[in-house]
Amino acid sequence: MARIFYDCEFIEDGTTIELVSLGAVDETGREFYAVSRQFDPLRAGPWVRKNVLDKLPPSSDPVWRSRLQIREGFYEFVTAGGGDVELWAWNAPYDHVVIAQLWGAMPDLPRALPRFTRDLRQRWDDVGRPALPTPPDDAHDALADARHNLRKWEVIDARWRELGMADVEGRDARR
Repeated sequence: MARIFYDCEFIEDGTTIELVSLGAVDETGREFYAVSRQFDPLRAGPWVRKNVLDKLPPSSDPVWRSRLQIREGFYEFVTAGGGDVELWAWNAPYDHVVIAQLWGAMPDLPRALPRFTRDLRQRWDDVGRPALPTPPDDAHDALADARHNLRKWEVIDARWRELGMADVEGRDARR
């Protein structure tokens, strides 16, 4: 089972969620990063402007891509191993919607992609909220946050195992 840890930065107004950037890492060290050419920066609130948009690479950087290119690149990244995949994010629901919207409506999501993202924040609560690594200096950069999610997973999973909540293959023993 491959685990992909990811983060999306986005603009949302309570009605729509618009992808700004997507970062993903796996446990083998592979990484994916892309910034959308198709978001409207004028829709961003002050917090997103300061903490997300101001940290993006220059628009001449090749990580800036169309939503179609991001969709294709993320799909290739996630399915590269050919087996089952788990997606993990911190406070995952919005991130999963942003990913699913790359394909349109939720039913259009390819079968090879999970229908939900597992929530690191919830798992952290489940294991008693152990101390987590300090957020990186470049927090709110999607790739930096994805890397940080992997580091958080390592702490959370170690605690999960200490508590005897995983079987020998790391699956939830409570199922």
